[in-house]
Amino acid sequence: MDTETHERTADSPTRSAEHVTELAASARRAYALIEDVGRWPLLFAPCIWSQELERTGGVQRIRLWAVVGNGVRSWTSRRVLDPAGNRIDFAQETPAAPITEMSGHWRFQDASPGTPGRLELGHRWTTDGEPGAADRIAAALDSNSTAEIGSLRAWAERPEEPHELILTFSDEELIAAPAAEVYDFLYRADLWPERLPHVAGLDLETNPAEAATAGAEVQTMDMETSAADGSKHTTQSVRLCFEGERIVYKQTTPPRGLLAHSGEWLFSSGPEGTRVTARHTVALDPAAVESVFGPGTTIAEALAKARDIIGANSRGTLRTARGHLEKGAAE
Repeated sequence: MDTETHERTADSPTRSAEHVTELAASARRAYALIEDVGRWPLLFAPCIWSQELERTGGVQRIRLWAVVGNGVRSWTSRRVLDPAGNRIDFAQETPAAPITEMSGHWRFQDASPGTPGRLELGHRWTTDGEPGAADRIAAALDSNSTAEIGSLRAWAERPEEPHELILTFSDEELIAAPAAEVYDFLYRADLWPERLPHVAGLDLETNPAEAATAGAEVQTMDMETSAADGSKHTTQSVRLCFEGERIVYKQTTPPRGLLAHSGEWLFSSGPEGTRVTARHTVALDPAAVESVFGPGTTIAEALAKARDIIGANSRGTLRTARGHLEKGAAE
C-alpha cells in the first residue's frame, strides 16, 4: 500500500510521498535493522556502501553510496534516532542538483487488536525548478522505496535473527611492494583472467571519480569464476575505487546460496611493504542451504563453507598479487 501527495511552493516544486506496508514482526526489530547502517548493503539492493560517520547522543551522521537511476551517487545525511518511538528522521546535508532539499522518516508500529503492524518510509523533497526534475525524483524514489520497504519487511519477518545469517571475516597478506602497485593489481580487474586461475572471464567498465560519487571511481564488473569442481558461476559487481586507500564492492548478483555479499580491499603501508586486507560480509539464503551446500547442512555449517570458498578466492588473489609484484621487483 503506497500513498503519494504533492504540494508546491511559490518558487519551486515540493513534493512528499509515503510508502507503507504491513509488518508481521516487532517494530523494535525492524527499527534495529534501519539503525544499523553498516548492514544496509546486505539489506537493500541499491545500496553499495554505507558508513556511520559520527554519533552524538541520539543524532547520527551517515554516508551512503547507492545506485540511483543508471549511476551511483553518494550523500551524507543527519539522522535523529528515537528508539522509544520506533522512529528515525533524516535529512540530506548537501543534496545534489536538481534536489535542493531531501528529508524523510522511517516509522514502525506494532500490531494491536484488529490492526496489523505497520512499516512506513516517508520522503519530502524540493527541486530547483528544472523542468521534469520533480517527476524524475518521484519515479526514482518510488522504485527504491518500494524495494526498500519490501526488503526490510522480509528481513524483519524472517524466523532467523539477522546475526544468524550474516558473517563478516577477513584475510591479510603482506606484500613487499609499494601500496600504489598493490592497489593497481587489484584495481586492474580487466587483467584478472590472465593473472588469476579462478577467473575464467571478466567484463569491466570504469567511470571516473566525480563529486557525485564522493571521489570514488565506479567500476561495474561481470565476472565468470571457475570453482574447484570445474563448474562456472557468473556474478555482477559494482566497485568503488578510492585510489591507494581502498576498493569497496558489492555483488549485485551474488552467487547461489547467498542473499548478499559485499566487501573491500584495504591497503596499509609499512616498513616491510604493503599489508592488504580482504574483508567480506555475506548474508546466507536459508532457503538454499541444502540445495547449495548439501543435504543436512545447518545454517552455521553453510556459513563456514561460504567463508572457506570466498576466503580461498581472495587469499588466492592476494598470493598471486604478492608473487607477481615481488617477482617484478626482483627482476
